[in-house]
Amino acid sequence: MAHDPTVWGVHMGAHVGDRPIDDSYVAIGWDKMGDLTHIAPNREAFKAALAEAYPDKKAGAIPVDAGSMFKFLHQIKPGDIVVYPSKSDRMVNIGRFRDKVEYLADDRDEYPTHRHVDWLGHFPRNEFSQSALNEIGSFLTMFRVKRHVNEFLTKVDMRITLPPVAISEAQAEAIEDPTDDDAATVAASLQAEANTSDFVIKRLMAELSGHQFEEFMAHLLECMGYTARVTPKSGDGGVDVIAHMDPLGFQPPIVKVQCKRTTGQTPRPDVDQLLGTLGDGEYGLFVNLGSFARGAVELERNRAKLRLIDGEQFVELIFEHYAALAPRYRAMIPLKQIFVPDLTQSQ
Repeated sequence: MAHDPTVWGVHMGAHVGDRPIDDSYVAIGWDKMGDLTHIAPNREAFKAALAEAYPDKKAGAIPVDAGSMFKFLHQIKPGDIVVYPSKSDRMVNIGRFRDKVEYLADDRDEYPTHRHVDWLGHFPRNEFSQSALNEIGSFLTMFRVKRHVNEFLTKVDMRITLPPVAISEAQAEAIEDPTDDDAATVAASLQAEANTSDFVIKRLMAELSGHQFEEFMAHLLECMGYTARVTPKSGDGGVDVIAHMDPLGFQPPIVKVQCKRTTGQTPRPDVDQLLGTLGDGEYGLFVNLGSFARGAVELERNRAKLRLIDGEQFVELIFEHYAALAPRYRAMIPLKQIFVPDLTQSQ
């Protein structure tokens, strides 16, 4: 009789880009430890190997990291489900594990231990509840998804029968993955930042139409010191906002902006359309609430007159200029400044 699959969450750094999706894998790091498949299959062996390879690692972090490695190599079963929240494009990627574990000593991202995955779907973060996003926002590299299993599985037309939960999720994580105070503080700070970004993007998607998003972008540019105007709704040729530094707009540079109110991935042809509108002394700015396809990103690298702003960068601009926003926009996105410890530089 077939058993319901376990659902796992995996985190990787933003620098991996879309390589895990293109090459069908998720991976973990700790490259100084070499081939993890050679370590005896028990947690104590992983703890000892980790302490030897990383002698400066805090004692409280050793059981956490060793536990992540042990799960990744020895608890995942073929057919289990992985939820991989990609930091580079704000997508939630859901796949099914294959049976192959591979060690790549020369992995360019320093994530040498790979597990191969068949991807089942890729979804914008705003399609999930904030509670589900909080669960996969765990600071752990490898973790069990427990409370919102079916919310993720239904996105790929799956469901499982969940057993009764005898203890809370917080209790389970505390028992399974103890950690030191500094690591917990870093986790809380990063989670607060992620939650706020999710909140802002969901508000923009819910409260603004496409044309209203263009108006908001023009206003944000004005908060940044530009003079900006929204083009007519039709016949704009891919240009939604025109911005310039002088009041009348005669002096270059002129910035032509295309706004896309989407949390999906913008393909290169859309960016090419904007480039086709540029004349002498004109620059192109493409803004969306999601991410850009690889071809579009490569195009930006090769065109000095092109700038792409994705959802994460757009939220950062809102944070930076929030005090200058009109009251109606601050009411739409109510935020309060707080201070949290920043220990990431010492990790």
